[in-house]
Amino acid sequence: MSVEHLQELHGLPAFEFPAENESTELPDAGSVAWAVRVSPYEDDSEEFADAFERFLTKVDTAKVRALIIGQWGEAYEDDSSTVVELLVAAKDRLSSLEALFIGDLEAEEAEISWIQQADITPVLHAFPQLRELGVRGGTELKFPAVRHESLRTLSFEAGGLPGEVVRGVVASELPALEYLELWLGVEGYGGDATVADLAPLLAGGRFPHLRHLGLRNSEIQDEIAAAVASAPLVAQLTSLDLSLGVLSDEGALALLAGQPLTHLKWIDLRHNFISEEVADRLRTTWEAAGVEVDLSETGDSWEDGDEIHRYTAVSE
Repeated sequence: MSVEHLQELHGLPAFEFPAENESTELPDAGSVAWAVRVSPYEDDSEEFADAFERFLTKVDTAKVRALIIGQWGEAYEDDSSTVVELLVAAKDRLSSLEALFIGDLEAEEAEISWIQQADITPVLHAFPQLRELGVRGGTELKFPAVRHESLRTLSFEAGGLPGEVVRGVVASELPALEYLELWLGVEGYGGDATVADLAPLLAGGRFPHLRHLGLRNSEIQDEIAAAVASAPLVAQLTSLDLSLGVLSDEGALALLAGQPLTHLKWIDLRHNFISEEVADRLRTTWEAAGVEVDLSETGDSWEDGDEIHRYTAVSE
């Protein structure tokens, strides 16, 4: 699976803010999710700071509701700290901002694990009205525990999400949070989070309004499934996403043996390594209760002696 540029954010269609040498009619500032990006590989490309200042000048930023930050420099060398600083400095000009995504790079620009992030929590302090925050890339990402009264959606897409980030999210005070998605990834790309890091979240009580939980793209998906099967948090959810990882029969059977999941509206187990026999049992149990189940995209594992190799959907 390859990640691609966002087509929408916060229910608004993405609109590419034109390059300096392009003449494009601009839409109403509040009707789209503005995507600002540069290409460092073109001789006449702007610096990101210049492109962002041009955006602030050309667009009625007081009406901007959603903002997508794409490529800001060389993937290997330039982290997102400059982007964070520019956003914080523009907080008064972006007074209506409700949704922000940092790191909208697709594979042709940089593999997901090449994206150099930084501490992105200053944007939460700068924008107390923010409702949605998304980040792509886990390398050098920091997320110390924060309190934010308005945030409803928080998502991290990574080939490897640091355990430090997971612990920071779990320790945060986000009383309005309804949707949480974590791509945990693989240890080889920095994804060293453990089930123990998730335990305070799964115990319930941290986020009283949480309705959707996504623990995706993990090489410990079976362990996660076993923990979720008995997690008190699950009772308050309406949807559960354990897709894109290496979920096998072991994890699937743990879900069946645990608490009933028939109160959920949908369960996403796409890109799995579940046998057809066990998949049929999942469908029979859950679909009969009206739960929508996605078991598509079965992965191909391979054996090396006594060892079975499986892969997450997104790693590099």
